[in-house]
Amino acid sequence: MKKYNVGVVGASGAVGEELFKILEEQNFPIAKLIPIASARSAGEEIEAFGEKHVIQELTPEIFAKENIEIAFFSAGGEVSAEFALHAAKAGAVVIDNTSYFRMDKDVPLVVPEVNPQDIALWKKKGIIANPNCSTIQMVQVLSPLHQKYTIKRVDVSTYQAVSGAGKKGMEELIMQMQKFFAFELEEAESKAFPHRIALNLIPQIDKFMPNDYTKEEMKMIDETNKILHSNIAISATCVRVPILRSHSESITITFENEVDSNEAKKLLEGAKNIVVCDEPEKLLYPMPMIATDTDETYVGRIRNDLFDKKILHLFCVADQIRVGAATNAVRIAQEWIKL
Repeated sequence: MKKYNVGVVGASGAVGEELFKILEEQNFPIAKLIPIASARSAGEEIEAFGEKHVIQELTPEIFAKENIEIAFFSAGGEVSAEFALHAAKAGAVVIDNTSYFRMDKDVPLVVPEVNPQDIALWKKKGIIANPNCSTIQMVQVLSPLHQKYTIKRVDVSTYQAVSGAGKKGMEELIMQMQKFFAFELEEAESKAFPHRIALNLIPQIDKFMPNDYTKEEMKMIDETNKILHSNIAISATCVRVPILRSHSESITITFENEVDSNEAKKLLEGAKNIVVCDEPEKLLYPMPMIATDTDETYVGRIRNDLFDKKILHLFCVADQIRVGAATNAVRIAQEWIKL
């Protein structure tokens, strides 16, 4: 099997660190691993594949200099905007974890379980976009249902972990909980989030748009339809919750015709990388503690609406650092290699 020179931009971040773990777990065919980050982190070492690798400074020239063939970008939209095209011009396929290229008509937006065929469009710009973390787990669930029954509308409320805001989000929750146990919670600062997150919920993720939806909510709406090649009516309410890892979603799906919840459950049981966890009598349903550090999306509480047989309700959970970012990116790379 051919092996590849792989660069990881954002090597010192939460998603970058997870990428190294998953590449190793998947025995990804790597000839040379090049961790890349800002000048601030350059020179530090990371450990992967049983070896230490020195982080290289991100420059426009690094991709050609290191002959990088696959470049994972996980360092924020501004970094991707400035450097992704340099990587593509140097001959690398760029798999971008940021939002910068997602709605670009010349960049495929891919969840391999849903639309792997779109990867073939990567040559237009040399870039494949990784969707928003909340979008990925939702479309994994929606896709088999849409193919079988045709979805008219989706209403989703998310319960998103603080790690969705990176290391700083996790550190802030831990710091505030420490303050709580020291009876000093009211003195805790909020920097990563607009309000205190400990013992609280914040119904805002990202900035508000002129339509009163947040940027995160609009990502879920626009990205879902791009991935599914659909025109489904979607509404989202995204909420930050005080847990460290794994996003949860409560989803209401309206179909063209009546759908039996037991049939839908069987369909999801056969879907790739989905685990149906739905035995209410045994108190079994998806929770963040089940999904964390796994590569599957867990689905449960699957039930018909009490008043309309065309409506299903369900609850899904996935580790957003893995399924919602790093794992999806590696799966994209694996599909790209097959091409």
